[in-house]
Amino acid sequence: LEAALRSRPVALLGEVHDNVAQHRLRAAALRRFVESGARPALLMEQFDREHQSAIDRVLADPAATPDDVIAAGAPQPQGWSWPLYRPYIALALEYRLPIVAANVSRSDARRVTKAGLAALGFDAHVPADIAEAHARAIVDGHCGLLDAAQARTLVDAQVARDQFMARAIEAHAGRRVVLLAGDGHVRRDVGVPRWLSGQTRARSISIGLLEDGDDAATSYDVALATAAQQRPDPCDAMRGAAADGAGRP
Repeated sequence: LEAALRSRPVALLGEVHDNVAQHRLRAAALRRFVESGARPALLMEQFDREHQSAIDRVLADPAATPDDVIAAGAPQPQGWSWPLYRPYIALALEYRLPIVAANVSRSDARRVTKAGLAALGFDAHVPADIAEAHARAIVDGHCGLLDAAQARTLVDAQVARDQFMARAIEAHAGRRVVLLAGDGHVRRDVGVPRWLSGQTRARSISIGLLEDGDDAATSYDVALATAAQQRPDPCDAMRGAAADGAGRP
């Protein structure tokens, strides 16, 4: 993993969000990378773009802590296991690395879903293979509770996130960049790399951190596998919620 980080100036570093072993691996490799002299901008999916100015104000304080950054960048911190991300933020504070909010908020994603990509300044011309791949992933991710037509209405939200991450990379591509994002975003075939300029894409590497049994390794320049994180079946909760909703008057 450390060798992959060194190999290109722009590294798109994937994750399964709740996999503890993967976070330990990534944090250790990234620390060695920085300790060797690299000074990348750290782009994080976990922070929404509207909180960038608040993050920057905290980063300017020499006494800032990771919890200060999290409070500034995620004032409603639900949805992420923040202890898993503190090591990256601590490393950025220690070495004065920029932290860049690389995500589109849920509210903006909902607006895109209703009004379209162009309404929020994104590129509405989405290649068919990207749209189809995202729709399939959305159906799978919702445990089959959405049909293909319903999934297609949510594709634009995923595309908006990928496009914004690509824009954030381009804005910092004059230096080293490491993007921390879910594996789906860093796929070279349908994710963020598809929205990079040809020049930046040629300087980038897509690194997937997968779990054993995931067959998507060919979608990345480099793919590493770890044991699967033990977790409840998310489909059980989704199906239960759907059943509850169907039973309400």
